[in-house]
Amino acid sequence: MTAKRLHLVRHGEVHNPDRVLYERIPGYGLSDDGRRMAQAAADHVAGLGREVTALVRSPLQRTAESAEPFERAFGLTATPDERVIEPWNAFAGKVMRTAVLNPLNWPKLIRPSVPSWGEPYRQIAERMREALDDLWLNTPDGDAVIVSHQAPIWITHLATAGEKLPHDPRTRRCALSSVTSFERGRRTWHEVDYAEPAATSGAVDVGAV
Repeated sequence: MTAKRLHLVRHGEVHNPDRVLYERIPGYGLSDDGRRMAQAAADHVAGLGREVTALVRSPLQRTAESAEPFERAFGLTATPDERVIEPWNAFAGKVMRTAVLNPLNWPKLIRPSVPSWGEPYRQIAERMREALDDLWLNTPDGDAVIVSHQAPIWITHLATAGEKLPHDPRTRRCALSSVTSFERGRRTWHEVDYAEPAATSGAVDVGAV
């Protein structure tokens, strides 16, 4: 059997008092609001009335914690998958508003189409496509949930829509604890739904790559 639908869920708000780009740095878990957001995402998926038979997450703390409400809701244990992890970024641990004003950092900004500051968009798209294909092929009859990060989810959206991968990160439609759902035809993926079940007004969302 194959999966019927894959839901890409972004993690909830991260406790990030210094407002740095947290990338893959360990120790960045959810805030109290972030846990409520993750619960809202799980409640939304459960409310769809669809059976969820597989649960995957990135290896990072914030996605592990965001997957916990899904584990409780569906009686599953989330499986870590390196392919759905946050992209690496040369500005990890820095406050972006300050970092981009430093002339020493300007060479990292010269090719936004790659991007020159981090993991190539094409590479992100390829690893995410591989993860989706594997999960689709190896999931028992039902839906699958992947708890991931803003950039991988948005890149997947662009790739499946046939749009150009280079983009302004500020324009991404991928809110905290949002749910972007995909189905696969014989050969291609297509997006079927997008939802923002969590109240994110006032949330701190400055650490995404």
